[in-house]
Amino acid sequence: MILNPAVFALVGGSVAAGALGGAAAGLGAVVLRRWDLESGSELQLELERRTYLVSTLLGFALAFQVLSLFLYVYTADAIAPQLTGAMCAAGTLQASPFGYPVLLLKLLNAVLAGLWLTLDRADQQGHDYPLIKVKYGLLLGLAPLVVLEAVLQAAFFLGLKPAVITSCCGSLFAEGGRGFGGSLADLPLRPTSLVLSVALLAVVAAAAWLWRTGRGAVAAGVLGAVVLPLALAAVVAVVSPYVYELPTHHCPFCLLQREYHWLGYPLYGSLLLGAVAAMGAGALQPFRRVASLAEAVPDMQRRLGGVAWVLLAGFGALVAWEIGGSGLRM
Repeated sequence: MILNPAVFALVGGSVAAGALGGAAAGLGAVVLRRWDLESGSELQLELERRTYLVSTLLGFALAFQVLSLFLYVYTADAIAPQLTGAMCAAGTLQASPFGYPVLLLKLLNAVLAGLWLTLDRADQQGHDYPLIKVKYGLLLGLAPLVVLEAVLQAAFFLGLKPAVITSCCGSLFAEGGRGFGGSLADLPLRPTSLVLSVALLAVVAAAAWLWRTGRGAVAAGVLGAVVLPLALAAVVAVVSPYVYELPTHHCPFCLLQREYHWLGYPLYGSLLLGAVAAMGAGALQPFRRVASLAEAVPDMQRRLGGVAWVLLAGFGALVAWEIGGSGLRM
């Protein structure tokens, strides 16, 4: 194991989040079976008190899940010089069989955590806990993933050994290379650019329409779910070479380094948070007809649409700025 303060913060935070998630899931199982708001029983009163406390604590834990995605990549990049052959986070993650699975699991959990926090916020707007069973039902699926992430992440960091030779990003994300990274680098430039442009314009338009009119939440949510993987693939295939001004350099992790002004953080942050905001607006659509949420849900959807519009338009503007200002022409 490589000793680093960020490693301890990540492992400790993930263990705490996993413990809270597991405890909350246990409460959720009871809620799904025994919740009855019309009952004045001692059990019901105890459940109401405990759900309020657990939701507050779980909100902090799931917010950490979103932040830990970026901290994980930052930490992998920071310890790369201690690993033979690694030049950035790409090599660090390749040094263990758990590196990239943890990254993908963190991305999935960040999206699900964002959706849970959206449902929890909506539930707090209703006087009768209208989404209590919905959000705890989702938690029963999310909690095992959070625990699994904590276990695999600990295994990843514990298994890192400086003596092990790993691969650099130049080989992992090379055109014609083997593996998933090579497949992304091989995506054709112009078709990929066109698909990303169309998808991004569509989701920005849908989010702006939702913000202005309160309609189109489902379209914004679906497009948000589509544009997230498309944009991540396009960063590898299209955006990265323009930033590096090297047609053969497709690494998505070097964007996080000082040499490139830490561009990756606003780029990936605006994309992830904007897509989750759009998906959250869509996820709330079935609850517009709940009596106690008749006013709160449309208002939340409009605000989420505004957030998605600003962030995803910012992502698109940043990409256009980098490509337009690059000295590379392909």
